[in-house]
Amino acid sequence: MPKLNIAIFASHGGSNAQAIINAAAAGNMNAAVKAVISNNSQSGALERAKQAGIPGFHLSSKAYPEPEALDRTILDTLIAQEVNLIALAGYMKKLGPQTLAAYAGRIVNIHPSLLPKFGGHGMYGHRVHEAVLAAGEKETGVTMHLVDGEYDEGPVIAQSVVPVEPGDSVETLAARVLRREHAFYVETLGRIADGEIVLPPLNG
Repeated sequence: MPKLNIAIFASHGGSNAQAIINAAAAGNMNAAVKAVISNNSQSGALERAKQAGIPGFHLSSKAYPEPEALDRTILDTLIAQEVNLIALAGYMKKLGPQTLAAYAGRIVNIHPSLLPKFGGHGMYGHRVHEAVLAAGEKETGVTMHLVDGEYDEGPVIAQSVVPVEPGDSVETLAARVLRREHAFYVETLGRIADGEIVLPPLNG
């Protein structure tokens, strides 16, 4: 199968990005990370890309205040880097309509709960884990889903359960879920690369 050429979008520390970069570099999946894109010039993900010798791009509304221009620049960057899959990994912005259309069915995101529970606008990071604990849930998890332009509403392609332990705090639960995210993102991208999870062809 053709190699999966991935662009990782991340806004903050980039620990999921690092897991993907490591797996691709080690040959653990039929994939290459072609670019890391962030809306935050201080993102740890961009530094991780630099350390790995991967092109990193700070593309944000500061440099491109017109949304259409930013969207077009992002899309042009993806095309120039020969990207055929977008992996959102803690990216705190919505993608523009041009990018969504060009990569329809080829954009994946990871969310730190078992969607549709605890998803949607404003549900990210510790807010998700706070809600899980407040609801008295016995289990949570991670969800990989396709991106359709709305927060956490795209079709689910894979999920993994993470137990909620007695006495969990937001911090301990978040750490356990994040560890699972790192492994699960790589596992799921590997399944996509191997054709076990079938996505539509690019521009298809």
